[in-house]
Amino acid sequence: MTPLPASLLKPFVSPTLVLRNRIAMAPMTRGKSPRAVPGADVAAYYRRRAEGGVGLLITEGTPVHPLGSPGASVPNMFGEECLAAWKRIVDEVHCVGGKIIPQLWHVGPLRNPRDFPGSRLPVSPSGIGKPGDPVGEVLTESDIAEILRAFADATRHAKEAGFDGVEIHGAHGYLIDLFFWQATNLRRDAWGGDLVGRTRFAAEIVRACRREVGPGFHIQFRYSQWKQQDYTAKLARDPGELARFLEPLTDAGVDLFHCSSRRFWEAEFEGSPLNLAGWTKKLTGRPVLTVGGVDAERFVEPAQPCLPDSVAAADLMVARGEVDGVAVGRALLGDPRWVEKWAAGAGDEIRRFAKADLSTLA
Repeated sequence: MTPLPASLLKPFVSPTLVLRNRIAMAPMTRGKSPRAVPGADVAAYYRRRAEGGVGLLITEGTPVHPLGSPGASVPNMFGEECLAAWKRIVDEVHCVGGKIIPQLWHVGPLRNPRDFPGSRLPVSPSGIGKPGDPVGEVLTESDIAEILRAFADATRHAKEAGFDGVEIHGAHGYLIDLFFWQATNLRRDAWGGDLVGRTRFAAEIVRACRREVGPGFHIQFRYSQWKQQDYTAKLARDPGELARFLEPLTDAGVDLFHCSSRRFWEAEFEGSPLNLAGWTKKLTGRPVLTVGGVDAERFVEPAQPCLPDSVAAADLMVARGEVDGVAVGRALLGDPRWVEKWAAGAGDEIRRFAKADLSTLA
């Protein structure tokens, strides 16, 4: 097998982030942290992938607030014990030349109250998780202020722990994303309204985080058109709507957009080959990561083959300047040396991921 194409192996340099290559590890929830504290095994998991050549590790989602966690085994970004554990992980990654940022997360109505008996019900902009589906409580003004503070505090904690930046999770039907979506944000106050009005919650989170850490600390934002609740959902139906959606986030201080597509090789709008990340870069001028099926073999929902030459396709997007890098998910779950093996032309030796491997994941 031929070596990994050259463009993906070039360094990435921006005012807030310098990476040895254009390959990131996508954030993937593992649920391997008892009492929400990541242990030595979690540190080893991330270190192995840094040793394997990944340019940027984006951690699994880390809840910033007790109401924002999906389960007790997901590592938090608050609490002294948890933050001390993350500092040890950062040190492990840095000592082998890697870079690492946490994904800051609030799951909103996708939290399972059975995992947290006696606590408040899940919260969302309008008390629903998808159209017509009541799941919990409507966020109050005091709730919103508390969540803004939690994201800002988590960003400060990340900086203090030595992380190289943060990613704010605004995709896939979790709390921030539900503010974007007209069918789940029915508010008539300053946190709702038209597409631009519905971005206010996310923009204020970015501003709060930026105020907390200053202009030099890297803040990236993940967003998607699709949701777990609806794979066909579209926030923006054309480039004009996408530009209006992205402008408040750019103005708030996002350094890089992580644009989640289910199939990164698919064009986002008719009349142009650009995917979601390509359009985001064109409209904002900010660096972008693309993600969605890189070197994956098959989608589960709906079941269909992936692009056979997806790594070469991703490299071509980088070479053309359409995107600045790619995030790799399942392929790096299967083999922490994925980058190293591709770079050496040993792609046929890559160990492929299967769900059955989750309990013994290296």
